[in-house]
Amino acid sequence: MPPIKGKVKGSQGGSTLKVSKARGQRTSVVGAKVTVKDDESVTEAGEAHGEEWMQAKTLIKPEDQLELSEEELKEEFTRILTANNPHAPQNIVRYNFKEGCFKQTSHVDQLAIHFSLDGNMIHKDSDEARRQKAKYGATEGFLEKKWSAVASEQAISEAGGEGKEEGEGEGEKEEGEDGEKRDEDTTPAPGGSEAKLTNQFNFSERASQTYNNPYRERGSQTEPPPRANFSSTANQWEIYDAYMEDLEKQEKAKEKKAPTKKDDDKTRKKLTALETQSDDISRIGNASKIIERMVNQNTFDDVAQDFKYWEDVSDEYRDQEGTCLPLWKFTYDKAKRLAVTSLCTNPKYKDLFAVGHGSYDFMKQTRGMVLCYSMKNPSFPEFIYPTDSGVMCLDIHPEHPYLVAVGFYDGSVGVFNMTKQDTKPLYQSTAKTGKHTDPVWQVAWQKDDLDNNLNFFSVSSDGRVTSWTLVKNELTYTDVIQLKLDDVPQEGPEGTQLTPLGCGTCFDFHKQTDYLFLVGTEEGKIHKCSKAYSSQFLDTFDAHHMAVYSVQWNYFHPKIFISCSADWSVKIWDHTYKKGPMFTFDLGSSVGDVAWAPYSATVFAAVTADGKVHVFDLNINKYEPICEQAVVQKKKTKLCHIAFNPSHPIILVGDDRGYVTSLKLSPNLRKYPKDKKGNPLNQGPEFEIGKMDKLLALVREPPSTTEKN
Repeated sequence: MPPIKGKVKGSQGGSTLKVSKARGQRTSVVGAKVTVKDDESVTEAGEAHGEEWMQAKTLIKPEDQLELSEEELKEEFTRILTANNPHAPQNIVRYNFKEGCFKQTSHVDQLAIHFSLDGNMIHKDSDEARRQKAKYGATEGFLEKKWSAVASEQAISEAGGEGKEEGEGEGEKEEGEDGEKRDEDTTPAPGGSEAKLTNQFNFSERASQTYNNPYRERGSQTEPPPRANFSSTANQWEIYDAYMEDLEKQEKAKEKKAPTKKDDDKTRKKLTALETQSDDISRIGNASKIIERMVNQNTFDDVAQDFKYWEDVSDEYRDQEGTCLPLWKFTYDKAKRLAVTSLCTNPKYKDLFAVGHGSYDFMKQTRGMVLCYSMKNPSFPEFIYPTDSGVMCLDIHPEHPYLVAVGFYDGSVGVFNMTKQDTKPLYQSTAKTGKHTDPVWQVAWQKDDLDNNLNFFSVSSDGRVTSWTLVKNELTYTDVIQLKLDDVPQEGPEGTQLTPLGCGTCFDFHKQTDYLFLVGTEEGKIHKCSKAYSSQFLDTFDAHHMAVYSVQWNYFHPKIFISCSADWSVKIWDHTYKKGPMFTFDLGSSVGDVAWAPYSATVFAAVTADGKVHVFDLNINKYEPICEQAVVQKKKTKLCHIAFNPSHPIILVGDDRGYVTSLKLSPNLRKYPKDKKGNPLNQGPEFEIGKMDKLLALVREPPSTTEKN
């Protein structure tokens, strides 16, 4: 260790001493007297006894310290302590729903928690305390000794305090003697236990004055909850039925709980857990649907307002033209690449409609899907039924709206039940049960047979029109008619003759006459058929030059039907008039579908491959559509199908991208007969038939000219 060098100035400032000693010596300076001794000796300076804390200390001022006068030193600075948090934000803004704007909040939370500790104490004689004693090995004797030691220490401290008070009243001599005895009593012997101090912390009482927050009262007035009085009488048989139902539930619960093996117990526990979960989900299922529809109604509020109240005012200034207002657009992520192959509205629930998804590209056939949408929830379908084969057509039963008949690309037909959670069809045909060998292009429900069995018809490009009957758990089929061509039979192997069959693409049954139906073919012909004759047609119309895509009877007039084709034309026919169509319209593009309006005998709509919707009203214009509107982008998307809503002035349009668009018809497209005051008249079907007969009379040739010819 290097030698120590120090420079010390005395109190008078005249003597200076430099000390440089080797290791093992100490230097002490007090006043002007300096002594230097070895480590073994004790340093004495002045009259002190060698304690450093008793030596005089000199104050050294730093060089940058301010020099203040006495007045400045005695000046008082007052600071008020408040309970406000300086770091708390003072400009918090929240949205006021009442006034519809953002407002600054006056109340700011000023509380700052620096330390928080949660604890609990229990009584030593409680059951919990005994359990803890037994658990952690604390015996009662040890605890009693500990508590007695603490009590004795407290007694000693109190006795010491009393002795101190008595000693103060006596003389100096007695005080000295008592002090020595007290020191002997209180000072513990080396190696002995120290007396525990009663107060181990320095306590100082402090107080501060804070602001009191003003009190605020808030009140709100609500409507009282609705009340209803209910009263009923309980008869003996009602009580008996209630007890019997409860007894059946108990028996079912016992059957579920009956244990057989350990594995069975585990599986049953899992099943019961799943059942309880499904029960819980089903309980909130209805409420969640309502909430979802409310959210969608708020999201699409402008569309809902247009659906309910919008009327095109410009229709008043144009008599023979109308418009279509786009409303909701229905789509599903997993069906975006699948074309809309069929549309069908529900006859009972007017807001519900079914959509079939498949593919018209026969080189790229993958999967299909049946979706059921509601106009109350356009964001997500109500029911989803995925299929292995593409869906080509579907139809909803008019009396049982939960049954949906479906035709597939692989030639099979099926029936789905929307009330069941199973995504597989309730009935489905197979190769053994007579399924078609080509795609099924259309299905249609018919009235129940004589045995009250449900049945529907199907048409396929294999040339068969087949009736399917739902009997117990299977589908039974009957071929109603085969679409034979007029060509000469071809010779087959071993001299057999093969009759070529036409390809059926669509059909429709008469609205009043049950046995009468029409069948459109890929060759462009339309056959009028009867359920009673399976070997021949009642009549054949050379309707189109290309495939017939749709044929439909008029809702009101019993003789009129309409057809559309890929040859760009829409034709209106009278099935009793054999000299040709009554009206022909060229739409300039392949016509995918056509549909009569359910509210008028003279209004129909068609969709074309160039993405346009054409709406005709023959009573207003017999030559051109009164509305021609593009719904999708040209050259990218083709419109495939169209359907009228049975109660609302809305049409549904499906395209080959999987989208379904809803359009609202303007007043000119849905004109109703009115009286002189302008009120609508409900004339019934006879009035509609009369309107159509007037148009047909203008088109038909007079009888005299026909006889001469």
